[in-house]
Amino acid sequence: MPEQPLIVCAGIDQIAKRDWVLTIESTFADDYRFAYIDSRDNYISRLVDDYVSLILVDGGVADWQFWTATPKSNPATRRIPVFVMSAESTIRQQALTSGADIALSPSELTRTAKKLFTDFARVFDPERAEQLDCDCQEALPELARQGMEKFNAGEYYKQHDLFEELWVKTESPVRDLYRAILQVGVAYYQIQRGNHRGARKMLLRSVQWLMILPDVCQGIDVRALREDSARVRAELEQLDEADINQFDMTLIQPLKTVDA
Repeated sequence: MPEQPLIVCAGIDQIAKRDWVLTIESTFADDYRFAYIDSRDNYISRLVDDYVSLILVDGGVADWQFWTATPKSNPATRRIPVFVMSAESTIRQQALTSGADIALSPSELTRTAKKLFTDFARVFDPERAEQLDCDCQEALPELARQGMEKFNAGEYYKQHDLFEELWVKTESPVRDLYRAILQVGVAYYQIQRGNHRGARKMLLRSVQWLMILPDVCQGIDVRALREDSARVRAELEQLDEADINQFDMTLIQPLKTVDA
């Protein structure tokens, strides 16, 4: 995980920044990284791959609703907080119905940004990370072993049921390991069924969990799963939906383990 959380300014040109953007960036440069997205191409993918903590949207741009509603309507990014800035009360009201978590004027943002960023920005909790590290030192539970056997046998539908049962039963942070595996498995199942869109959607959803896991957890080689699933996703993104039958099935790899 990056040391500094990443704030994305969506729909905002990096060169023609508004004053409030310049103020926020200069004020919080020591605490957050800032990136600018003004192209709709691969918007969701960029948010997912960069593990974005917060999205700032300029309510003054014509397509502010796209930058606001798109991440909120996608399961892979809907947990990312979205703030919309506008001096117009009508736009602020519309922003809230479009999915924005916060809608406020630029002056309100600059005045209250420190508290809002602290309260809303999606950051990795050190206490949670410590608990996850402890969980990852434990042996893989029996349900997970069974799920792994099904996964590696290509029985992705059955692995889903086993890992989901374990995920529901588990309250500690290691549940994200089981969720990540089952989602990758569902993506592979969709590839078997020829469902290009469904496979890509599930792979995108899995990234948010794979990224916060250690490279090895309960003996599972998470780093290998991360890399394997990324290669599968890259191949999907090169193929048109109608060409899913041309997918290179050798890219689908089994779950791997690492000896303690």
